[in-house]
Amino acid sequence: MLRTKKWIKTGKLFCCVVMIVPFITGCWDRLEIEERAVVLGVSIDTANTEEASREEDEVAHVSGSIPAPAVGMVRVAVQIALPGRIPLGPGESGGSSGSAEQTVWVIDVVGHSIDDAFMNLQQQVSSRLFFGHLRVIVVSEAVAKKGLENVNDYFRRNPEVRRMAWMMISKGRAIKFMKAAPKLERVPTLYLMSTLDEGMRMGKFPKDYIGIFWSNVSKKGQEGFLPYVEMKKEQNVEIKGLAYFVGEHLVGVTKPLEIAGYLGIKGVNPAGYRVFIQLDNSSDTIMTNTTYRKSKIKVHIKDNIPHFTIKVAVELNMEEKLSEKSKLNNPAILKLYEKKQEEVSVKFYSDIIKKTQQKGSDIFGFGEYIRAMQPQYWNKHIKTAEKWRSVYKECEFDIHVSMKLRRIGMKAQ
Repeated sequence: MLRTKKWIKTGKLFCCVVMIVPFITGCWDRLEIEERAVVLGVSIDTANTEEASREEDEVAHVSGSIPAPAVGMVRVAVQIALPGRIPLGPGESGGSSGSAEQTVWVIDVVGHSIDDAFMNLQQQVSSRLFFGHLRVIVVSEAVAKKGLENVNDYFRRNPEVRRMAWMMISKGRAIKFMKAAPKLERVPTLYLMSTLDEGMRMGKFPKDYIGIFWSNVSKKGQEGFLPYVEMKKEQNVEIKGLAYFVGEHLVGVTKPLEIAGYLGIKGVNPAGYRVFIQLDNSSDTIMTNTTYRKSKIKVHIKDNIPHFTIKVAVELNMEEKLSEKSKLNNPAILKLYEKKQEEVSVKFYSDIIKKTQQKGSDIFGFGEYIRAMQPQYWNKHIKTAEKWRSVYKECEFDIHVSMKLRRIGMKAQ
């Protein structure tokens, strides 16, 4: 009996130890935040091969043992947060209390590839590079035209990179976005991120996080696109359009207003673009604001060529009129404005689609509609992304637009 009680007591003690051990081992591999080099933003530019070869140290390979890649070497810059200097509350977020140089450290290196460049960078930084808080990747237009294969491969393999970070294509050098000091934000990458996030909420840009871009690039019936940005005079950032791709190569850029065309065709809400509308043979001009969009896309096959029917319904507000002679209290005049904007919109949407057709870049995902609605046709005549790019150039589109001007506002007499 005593021996049995002893074994029971030993068993209970052993069970308690087994249950406690997992709770006391949680911090065995801890790494303090001060011991990490937290990367907030990355820029990627082309580098002159001769100059870069002289600048590059023998970190990942011996000099001269590895030839420069055919697409050339890259210059990678990172924006690293300085511990204790990042603003933590709304009272500390303004740009007047400090400049960007006080909150982040910008350092650039060269390399044969993205991974090689980060190896060279790690050799110069005492703390381990950490990408868990990476928010923005800015790639120059020159690099994007050569192809993003290496860029996408490196960041997709890195488990620390969040899929809700933003990748964007810059007009000119990308490194200047890392060195910028915007007035509204002490951390430049956060300003870049909020520019796109707020643009998305205001209906001026579609949801296109880096994870969505990678997903679109992987599809057989759709191509990827990224925001195209430019640094302006006061170091503020303008969204210049959509940078659209064939595979992983940049092939074209839209105008800023053509972003609204993409959003209209896809029926993305909220809506937030404004346009001028002028009646024929008249000086009467008003500006309208799109408040709601709805689209419906159908596809049928005719003579082995896909024919798409796109119906777009748009609701509008009247924002202002440029002439006091315009009689907006007349329903017949409002109908004329609706009719005119419908005509303009049909041509506008058609031109955007034709622009992407010329490059074989289906950023709208029409090919995915065929895969879903016409699987027999896809499996017999297309099958691959390369084939769809050539077929997309031959597709025909029938676009119908319905405009409804609902509010004209009030005016005190």
